[in-house]
Amino acid sequence: MATDNRINFWRRNAKVPGSVQPVYGAQHPPLDPRLRRTYPKETKPKFNNLKTKKASSFHEFARSTNDAWDIDDEEDEDFLAPASCLPSGLHSSSSQQQQNEVAHSETEVSHRLAPPRTDAQTLQEDEDEEEEEEFDHVNSKVVKSSSDVHLSTSSVRSTLQKQQSLPVRPIIPLVARISDQNASGAPPMTVREKSRLDKFKQLLSSPNTDLEELRKHSWSGIPREVRPITWRLLSGYLPANKERREHVLQRKREEYFGFIEQYYHSRTDEHFKDTYRQIHIDIPRTNPLIPLFQQPAVQEVFERILFIWAIRHPASGYVQGINDLVTPFFVVFLSEFVTEDVENFEMAALPQDTQRNIEADTFWCMSKLLDGIQDNYTFAQPGIQNKVKALEELVSRIDEDIHNHFKRYEVEYLQFAFRWMNNLLMRELPLRCTIRLWDTYQAEAEGFSHFHLYVCAAFLIEWRKEILSMIDFQGLLMLLQNLPTIHWGNEEVGLLLAEAYRLKYMFADAPSHYKR
Repeated sequence: MATDNRINFWRRNAKVPGSVQPVYGAQHPPLDPRLRRTYPKETKPKFNNLKTKKASSFHEFARSTNDAWDIDDEEDEDFLAPASCLPSGLHSSSSQQQQNEVAHSETEVSHRLAPPRTDAQTLQEDEDEEEEEEFDHVNSKVVKSSSDVHLSTSSVRSTLQKQQSLPVRPIIPLVARISDQNASGAPPMTVREKSRLDKFKQLLSSPNTDLEELRKHSWSGIPREVRPITWRLLSGYLPANKERREHVLQRKREEYFGFIEQYYHSRTDEHFKDTYRQIHIDIPRTNPLIPLFQQPAVQEVFERILFIWAIRHPASGYVQGINDLVTPFFVVFLSEFVTEDVENFEMAALPQDTQRNIEADTFWCMSKLLDGIQDNYTFAQPGIQNKVKALEELVSRIDEDIHNHFKRYEVEYLQFAFRWMNNLLMRELPLRCTIRLWDTYQAEAEGFSHFHLYVCAAFLIEWRKEILSMIDFQGLLMLLQNLPTIHWGNEEVGLLLAEAYRLKYMFADAPSHYKR
């Protein structure tokens, strides 16, 4: 009976965030349903050909939870709206439609209807409202904000305000910024930070870089100034020999654009059009709060990278979630040429050759990452299912109270941890935290495939108090899928990694304590 209720809960509550639906947690503020567009049913294309007919345990689970591995009606309406439904003068692509949704959260509507303010006032109020919003939405208990008063004035006025103010996002909250402790606008480097930077420069300038030594120094974070070249080296994209690097870069970049010329035109072919169409739909969902990723030029770069990777890896092809893995590499390699905040940078300001080099480097480094975790994205995604099972066994050993709490309220690990493995926690953490996390993943042996398991376990235990305070299935799922990490920075990630390392040290080499 309890199992029936749990399944019915998922079927009744279509808005419970799933594995790959747009998740309004660390990076996405909740959307006001009154601002969402709806369109006639006949305007929606059919996607029956995307569904697999071969049954498996995972696919049965996905159907029972009304997940988003297949695009549902609501997403069709939001992301594939006809051009006639868009405001005049706006781009008719699905990327602009996504921007329409995200740009009109309750906080931003109240900003636009308020009297004019100075930049300093705007920034301070943005920070204050972000903190209030985080508090109000914990456990999905949404508290009415003052913007409700404005929303009830006139639907015509609301639509007019939407059209007039949509293209403008002059300031984004500090909590959404990518900048870290070594970026512009931060305090001057301490003596210790400067010493670490000098050590990195010394290692990188040697004729043959000692990669093991570079990994040791990278584990606790890489300074922003040397992060691009360090990531290229640690991912295996660049050779350790300094003299060969320029030649390798030139050859690999030419090879990538050879793939573009050879394959990209086939995106409209019958065999590949579904793959390209799914990529085209998913790209606008990638970090929608960051203006950089809403630029058409950037979205085209992502589409090319993902399409070329998908057709060159037919065993897996494109799977929703891979689109998130492009962004850290793209931001890091872009930061090599940008001194100000990256999230507001206009990509078109860079020379064409520089843009091409960033795109090619992003493709190859992402490919290196996916080579180590490709079983996460093959049919039925066995790699992820095995990791989720391993997480369940690990948590049962390190915190029996949480494990029994989940069992008591019939919470399955697959219901929240699938996304943690599929997206490498990118939906749970701000992008700046992901970049810091990946410093360690690239320094750690099998960081993305093996160490990530212990990071997920440490991340779960981090919320122990909040988890045990929830005494119902719905509350637990809402908490686990919307954890309040929006204010996290390097310090929180550092503590998380330290705990993950402790767990790995205790359990990775002790199989008798790890398995039942």
